[in-house]
Amino acid sequence: MSAADRLLEAWYRGHPALTLLRPLEWLYRRVVQSKRTRFLAGEGDIYRAPVPVLVVGNITVGGTGKTPLILFLIEHCRARGLKVGVVSRGYGATPSSLPWRVRADQSAAQAGDEPLLIVQRTGVPLMIDPDRSRAVRALLAEESVDLILCDDGLQHYRLARDLELVLIDAARGLGNGRCLPAGPLREPVERLAEVDAVLFNGAEADSAEGYAFRLQPTALVNVASGERVGLEHFPPGQAVHAVAGIGNPQRFFNTLEALNWQPVPHPFADHAQYDATLLSFEPSLPLLMTEKDAVKCRAFAAADWWYLAVDAAPTPAFVDWLDGELARLIPGS
Repeated sequence: MSAADRLLEAWYRGHPALTLLRPLEWLYRRVVQSKRTRFLAGEGDIYRAPVPVLVVGNITVGGTGKTPLILFLIEHCRARGLKVGVVSRGYGATPSSLPWRVRADQSAAQAGDEPLLIVQRTGVPLMIDPDRSRAVRALLAEESVDLILCDDGLQHYRLARDLELVLIDAARGLGNGRCLPAGPLREPVERLAEVDAVLFNGAEADSAEGYAFRLQPTALVNVASGERVGLEHFPPGQAVHAVAGIGNPQRFFNTLEALNWQPVPHPFADHAQYDATLLSFEPSLPLLMTEKDAVKCRAFAAADWWYLAVDAAPTPAFVDWLDGELARLIPGS
């Protein structure tokens, strides 16, 4: 287990040594609360786009299902006749310049795995830049859009926003409820009271705390050929090598078990880079990965490598709320 994995386990399961980090947590909280206070006061260089900006983010470190929800939002807004643009930090990307327009034929190393996945799946105009406000300006200079979705920009206070959606893993929750480095929170838990909507990934039903949404497996897709087949392609009890380089690999492994398959888990760090040797496992079994991993493996994928396609499925109550907000922000939509 890596040091990062041990720290993550401590945050969510508890460890007395974390008390030693509380002075650093106090300093961290002071910094993030100061940034938030200055933003609310309108101080500093804050860019307000001429179109509505919807931020999808989290207050915890680690994966919460932001990319599937972004994909849902793109398609839902398009169904309402809206043209959508996306901006992202582009974590792990190595473009030759910034801001960088992501195209479907680029490599994940150049564009970043999540931005490339979004563009390949939807064709949406997408710009990456750690400075989200600069990314929005660059996108609007190239495209006429009705709405900007900001991927993981909750704490990027140089960009004004019209809606904030926060995602939380329902199984893990907020861990010990403490901020970095003593806990997994990027901002104090009180921040949740200020956002527009909270969504719990994996929750069974809506609650007073927020809306529920689930990641619904829809198909198996061959990494090398792009062939799409039904989930019945693997019979119950099928053993597979399961690869997940996401914020919470265990969620992927649990999904495969819920589909009555027998995954041999191979967790990797979020945004991990792969090659054929690294993914050569024994015994010989089909290899099943996430779509985020697949965009980095197509060039060297074997014939029996697949990814599990999943779609975010929020509750009708969330969809109704979202439609009301879109009508308010974009009259006539």
